Amino acid sequence: MKKIHIIGIVIIAVAIGAIFTTLNNTSTYASFSEACTEPGSEFHVVGKRDKEKEMVYEPKVDANLFSFYMTDNKGKECKVILHKNKPQDFEHSEQIVLIGKMKMPENEFQASDILMKCPSKYNDGKPQASN
Repeated sequence: MKKIHIIGIVIIAVAIGAIFTTLNNTSTYASFSEACTEPGSEFHVVGKRDKEKEMVYEPKVDANLFSFYMTDNKGKECKVILHKNKPQDFEHSEQIVLIGKMKMPENEFQASDILMKCPSKYNDGKPQASN
């Protein structure tokens, strides 16, 4: 075989390996219940923050630790631990998407990232008055 053929085969093998690796690491949208069945897998969980329960963020103690409670779209509530600082305007978010894994047996969701849907600045096409 010529060198060019060997190099081509190696490049194709690396490309196939990369495709399988990315397919294996893809996460899916799920509820907390579904995330409990596969604690090692990464999921996206959509829900709303439970405003009745406390949020814990003490930047002087640990600036990269934020915890709160969230109820997913199927109604299950779970404690969420985010190992990052508290996102700006978190209290005003309408909906939250968590990216992370369920930690058992503590029954806590360890979020690696968080996406927030904030309230619109517009109401019926008109800007809201700011305070």
